[in-house]
Parts: sequence; structure tokens; C-alpha cells
Amino acid sequence: MNDRNTTGACSVSGGSEARAPRADAARNRDQLLAVASRVFASADAEPSMRAIARETGVGIGTLYRHFPTRESLVDAVYRGQVTRLTSGARDLLGQLPPAAAMRRWMDLFGDWIATKNGMLDTLLAMIESGEIAHAQTRTELLTAITAILDAGRAAGDLRRDVTAEDIAASLIGIFTVAPRPEREAMADRLLNLLMDGLRPAARPD
Repeated sequence: MNDRNTTGACSVSGGSEARAPRADAARNRDQLLAVASRVFASADAEPSMRAIARETGVGIGTLYRHFPTRESLVDAVYRGQVTRLTSGARDLLGQLPPAAAMRRWMDLFGDWIATKNGMLDTLLAMIESGEIAHAQTRTELLTAITAILDAGRAAGDLRRDVTAEDIAASLIGIFTVAPRPEREAMADRLLNLLMDGLRPAARPD
């Protein structure tokens, strides 16, 4: 409710004060997700919630206020990465030719795979319990790849006989044998070779 001063004027300062904490909370949440994604990507085993809070520079209570359970944090990181991949396909096509967009998108996919490594046990348990719909994620990722492929076919710089499933399977294979960040140079070389195979054969003169 708005307060009135002695002249009858209506004070609305409470509205801006209410908005500021909400904005701060959103920034804190975004920072926690960004740090958690980075920690998950670099971890050999699942890091503790306390380690993530420490890396972010906040108390464990702050982390639990935003994410009451490990599962809620994993879910938010996972969904954020999927959104980054799906929206990234559109953004890249708006900035780059389709073949270059495809190559850049492959790097985003590699980041997603790396992030999953540090939360794999929790993620698999959530998929098994139905908390995360793996089939829906697969459909969203294949749709993103297809969008880039369609643009590349129309532009003539990506082959017409390649499917989104082909590319997804190839990327999983590459990042299995050359996981990031440990073998990033090898992964980049294999991704470049994959891109060479996705381009149409040159027509003979």
C-alpha cells in the first residue's frame, strides 16, 4: 500500500525498493548458475554444494536459498545449457554463414557435454525417475541442428544427405574420445574434420 505524506502526496518509493532485492536475487542466481556450470565442467567427480558456494564466493545458505537441493541446481544448469544450445542455433544463424554457424554450435555442444560430466550421477538418476525428460531434450537438440542444416542446404554450403541424427551421433563420438577440457586440441581437430565432411563435394571443372 502506498503511504501519503502530510501534504497528501502519494509516496511510491516502496516500489523501487521492492524491485531492487528481486533484481539482486536474479543476479545472484545467474552468478550461481554460471559458476556451477564452470565447476561441473572442470570436475572429475560431482562437486559438493559447499564447493560450488565457495567458488561463487557466497555462503552455503545463499546457495540453498536459490537451490534447496542438489537436484534443483542440476536441473537448472541442465535446462540452461539446453536453452543455450537451442537459442544459440538461431543466434548463430543470424550472425554467421550456416557452415560457420554449425562449427560454432559444435563448440556449444562440447561445452554442454563437458558440463554434464560433473553432474552425471545426479543427472542420470533424475532422468531415470522422470524428473528430466531425456526424449524431449533430444528432440530440442535435433531441431536446433536441423535449423542450421536447412539453412546450409539452402545456401549450398552443407550437404543435403546429412541428417541431424548423423551430426548428433558424430559429436557424441568425438567428445567421448576427446573430452573437454583435457583433450580440447584433439576435439577441435576432429570437429574440423567433421566439418570438412559436411561440405558438398566440389564440382569438377
